[in-house]
Amino acid sequence: MPSNKHLRRTAAVTGSLALATGLTACGGSSNAADSKGAEKVVTVYSADGLKGDKGDGWYDKVFAEFTKKTGIEVKYVEGGSGEMVQRAVREKSNTQADVLITLPPFIQQADGKGLLQAYKPQGSDQVKGGDKATDGKWTSVVNNYFGFVHNKKELPEAPKTWEELLDGKFKGKLQYSTPGVAGDGTAVLIKAMHDFGGKEPAMEYLKKLQANNVGPSSSTSKLAPKTDKGELLVANGDVQMNFAQSKSMPNLGIWFPAKDGGKPTSFALPYAAGLVDKAPHTENGKKLLDYMLGEEAQKLVSEVGGGFPARSDVKPTDANAVELTKLMTGVEIFEPDWADIDKNLAGYVDAWKSATGS
Repeated sequence: MPSNKHLRRTAAVTGSLALATGLTACGGSSNAADSKGAEKVVTVYSADGLKGDKGDGWYDKVFAEFTKKTGIEVKYVEGGSGEMVQRAVREKSNTQADVLITLPPFIQQADGKGLLQAYKPQGSDQVKGGDKATDGKWTSVVNNYFGFVHNKKELPEAPKTWEELLDGKFKGKLQYSTPGVAGDGTAVLIKAMHDFGGKEPAMEYLKKLQANNVGPSSSTSKLAPKTDKGELLVANGDVQMNFAQSKSMPNLGIWFPAKDGGKPTSFALPYAAGLVDKAPHTENGKKLLDYMLGEEAQKLVSEVGGGFPARSDVKPTDANAVELTKLMTGVEIFEPDWADIDKNLAGYVDAWKSATGS
């Protein structure tokens, strides 16, 4: 999959909390082994996009197979990338999650807040250097790219440029998820700053775009159904999530904006996973991370999840993999400076709020 060195992936993500099964803190056992692995459960906090609405997503398949093989039940909580990190921060004195999966720059943010412990899962040696932390605090489990969607019925030809989105026909028919809350919303800022050549020109553009914007959304995944129905003509998203959604949403088309006179661009935004520090079921968390990076699970990333394997030695040839390769052809992949974004994200989000009046 295309990848450069200092500018990386985005994907998307966000949404309302969805708790598959009730979370309970570990019982008061004095035996460390009991609290670290004997209980047959593992809790995952994740950005949305990999679990299917109909139980047919990559998570659904992989978690079910993992439970079948190990007897360990997966308890699952999902939300926006930033939302999941904030929840884990609030719970630091009584840790609930074992594994945290989120998008850049939020996985770096989680590490900076001391939420992650070092663990290099089996198979992580096959993950490219830019897609994992050198100290083992996190590694990508599914690769992905930032993108936009359009309604193919009402808008048969996707817009080609950012500038086209300023047209009056998009007023009240365009929406993007909230930067700083949603991974894909934050990606809008990152791509705009890249395409327009810096923070100031990007904010100047987004200020103009606000005239057409429906308003904030904490969930990127909720924008695709609105686009498919024609409530929106254009929205932001990410390739993996939107490609998977398009199987049941026939009017959904994926596209990549260019600056007027430039090439369509995107950047990689992986689902990055880390073992939570002081996790109640650390050993089970390690087993799940090993399983997600195993060849069997990685081969299902495109076929079931509509994404790109994190392991470079896994090269699927299923129909989805072929279609995804075709979709990315001609798109220029840049690599964001994630260290800068992690350091200055609050300032970028504040600049966006000021420019748009959000």
